[in-house]
Amino acid sequence: MGSTTADARALVTALRSAYAATPIKLKIIDLYVVYALSTVLVQVVYMSLVGSFPFNAFLSGILSCIGSAVLAVCLRMQVNKENKEFKDLPPERAFADFVLCNLVLHLVIMNFLG
Repeated sequence: MGSTTADARALVTALRSAYAATPIKLKIIDLYVVYALSTVLVQVVYMSLVGSFPFNAFLSGILSCIGSAVLAVCLRMQVNKENKEFKDLPPERAFADFVLCNLVLHLVIMNFLG
């Protein structure tokens, strides 16, 4: 039991030191993803406490937050310098794709609301 605790602490320490070397731009994107997913959690808790009378509004909120988080993860993959798959893609183009896809996502969400 003690060795698993020590292994878990070593893993957390290694992850923390590796994440410290992450560029600030990627950390900001990570914060946005955490914010979007925590908003999903807040909406689910609110729905479970109050009820889901306008269910399409609840679904729209959930899908909007999850879609934004997925698009942000895609942006993080494209902006990351260590990712060799997108080495020829300029960061400005990746951000423009992110904004355009977010616009399309939210237009679909607004259409779903009615």
